[in-house]
Amino acid sequence: MTAHLKMDTTHDAVLDDMVQGVIGTETVRSDGPLKVTGQAPYAGETGEGTEAVGVFVRATIAKGRVASVNKADAMKMAGVLAVITDARLLRNPAQGTANTAPIQDPSEVAYFGQPIALVVAETFEQARHAAQNIPIAYEAATDAVTDPLDGAARIDRPDGKQMEQGDIETAMAEAAFSVDATYTTPSQNSAAMEPHATVASWDDEHLTVHSALQMLKYNRNELADALGISPDKVRILAPYVGGGFGSKLGLSPDVVAAALAAKALDRPVRVVLTRAQVFEATMRRSSTLQRVRLAVDDQGDLTAMGHDAIVSNLPGETFSEAVALATHFLYAGKNRAYAHSIARVNRTCAGSMRAPGEAVGMLALENAMDELAHKAGIDPVALRLRNIPDVHPENGKEYSSRRFADCLTQGAARFGWDKRNPIPGKTRDGEWLIGLGMASAARGNILKESKARVILHADATVTVETDMTDIGTGTYTILAQIAGEMLGLPLDRIAVKLGDTDFPTGAGSGGSWGASSVGSAVFLACQKLRSEIADLLNTDSVELTLKDGVATTGNVQKQLSEALHADLTAIGHIEPGDASDAVKHAGFGAHFAEVAVNSVTGETRVRRMLGVFSAGRILNAQTARSQCHGGMIFGVGAALTEELVHDARDGHIVNHNLAEYHVPVNLDIPQLDVVFLEERDAWANPIQSKGVGELGISGAGAAITNAIFNATGIRVRDYPATLDKLLPDLPDI
Repeated sequence: MTAHLKMDTTHDAVLDDMVQGVIGTETVRSDGPLKVTGQAPYAGETGEGTEAVGVFVRATIAKGRVASVNKADAMKMAGVLAVITDARLLRNPAQGTANTAPIQDPSEVAYFGQPIALVVAETFEQARHAAQNIPIAYEAATDAVTDPLDGAARIDRPDGKQMEQGDIETAMAEAAFSVDATYTTPSQNSAAMEPHATVASWDDEHLTVHSALQMLKYNRNELADALGISPDKVRILAPYVGGGFGSKLGLSPDVVAAALAAKALDRPVRVVLTRAQVFEATMRRSSTLQRVRLAVDDQGDLTAMGHDAIVSNLPGETFSEAVALATHFLYAGKNRAYAHSIARVNRTCAGSMRAPGEAVGMLALENAMDELAHKAGIDPVALRLRNIPDVHPENGKEYSSRRFADCLTQGAARFGWDKRNPIPGKTRDGEWLIGLGMASAARGNILKESKARVILHADATVTVETDMTDIGTGTYTILAQIAGEMLGLPLDRIAVKLGDTDFPTGAGSGGSWGASSVGSAVFLACQKLRSEIADLLNTDSVELTLKDGVATTGNVQKQLSEALHADLTAIGHIEPGDASDAVKHAGFGAHFAEVAVNSVTGETRVRRMLGVFSAGRILNAQTARSQCHGGMIFGVGAALTEELVHDARDGHIVNHNLAEYHVPVNLDIPQLDVVFLEERDAWANPIQSKGVGELGISGAGAAITNAIFNATGIRVRDYPATLDKLLPDLPDI
């Protein structure tokens, strides 16, 4: 049985009529104990331990071609089994949802650190030794460009990336107050706890890989295309993934290399990237240069909104960080202009990283809004409230649901915003300068086609199956909650199986669409099963109540297991429809931060943060809060510490490890307060939820840098706001 829904219009809140009481509750992740005790095996930990081990040989030039790889010398080294230089080795990792093989050709070097060969040996140490000592000859190009702001960089301006509405130049000239400022953000790395890893094995012509990947239905097609085989001959297993944040959306180099090596040697092969290789050979977030223009009239109404950007990527890559995503719909202003360009550079491939677009675009937009508020003498919260548009300012569409104003007002009240001194540098605590800052949060909401199988067993237990992955977001638990709510069963009677391409295809973990999309598929399957249960009890599903394994209809109660004579199976299938374009879908929020800046050293400490969000139905309050905590911590990193440093000579990443790429640690993070406003979004999906995983990062860093301005009077427009950018202009003690 298949229950199919194309989301063409709004959908009633059916879940509100269920009585099990597990949806939305504070429910601990079911996979949590397995992960903290080491019982949940990551990809690199699978296998028998007898697999051959592959280690990459990587390019040491920024651009050119590989003239020769001295395989003969490598094969003489102890334990070496093979040196793979197959043309199907990846040049670049695959972009998210690519669905086809990434750009390939290991002979053409596009960036320092690019995988160009794989040495396979009996042990890791033997493979690493050979990979580090194998002779490679290059024909280096002389026209490599490693800096996106280098005048020699080729600038592409993709079609469809530019827009103009009204007359922004006149609006800026006639404004009562205006801001025209440039902001820069550096490249960043997802730095997930689990490194990219693959264990590959063949059984005749069928390939099985255990790999750290986020979107299996796309990954299987990408891998099959790369190898030139049919997708039905590929099985990918990723039941546990130790974080991804976008870096594992598409195939990373280890996947194809392990598959090729396993085929060549006719034995399983394990390839685990080192931390340096994760930094250098998987996805980075693009660096950006952004110009934001804003103008208001003497009443504080926005009259101009301009957002131009130069982002960076390799030649040939179509992905570009869409920094103006939120700028299009967040605020009013009838005169609007956007320009978007890609600087082609010889650096590690740029791709999706948590909230691609909004995460860095809102750093600039929300800083500019704060600058404008200060110039105009308007409170930053009041300026935003005044300029919330009734409809989408560019196409006139209604918003699917939006409690943006409530996020701002309730957040301000909860945080004590009224106690903020609007004059910078006037609040002290000893040698510490204290400041309060805020920023808006916004992230587009997306529904993706998904399927899930739900089996209601004759003993009234349930199995849920989908190839959806859980990358630490709580998918195992949330899908169990949906099934439990719909079928009236406690969570200990529901087993969720994920991360296997033998299961129905889910949306994959990314874009903050996973829980809503796959959760809707589970919902539809359970809805079908409820109908089947009602038929068995000779009643209508509307009259059926399921709770704690008991079916009630009218005055009759019966154990569900007694009503079932055999297993019942249903597949739920959700796909986007007209509703996706009929209205504007987005989640909204507001960030508030208090910082202390040392007036002697320039050190910044975040003292407290609050995030208030409206994101549709919250499926699990605990996992949703955890996701927002993670996003806000990402915001602290973006604001204060995270920056990939590239050597200008050859583009190699200088700080390619967690010792020198500074992600926030426990002592950097204060207590974080997260509040969710009650909301249902009938346009979004049948369970009326929205994504939260990326909403929490959007705008978070800007709240911190705005607080730094309030503390010191210093505007840092070049992220991150390290102490060297504050020291020269700190006020006298």
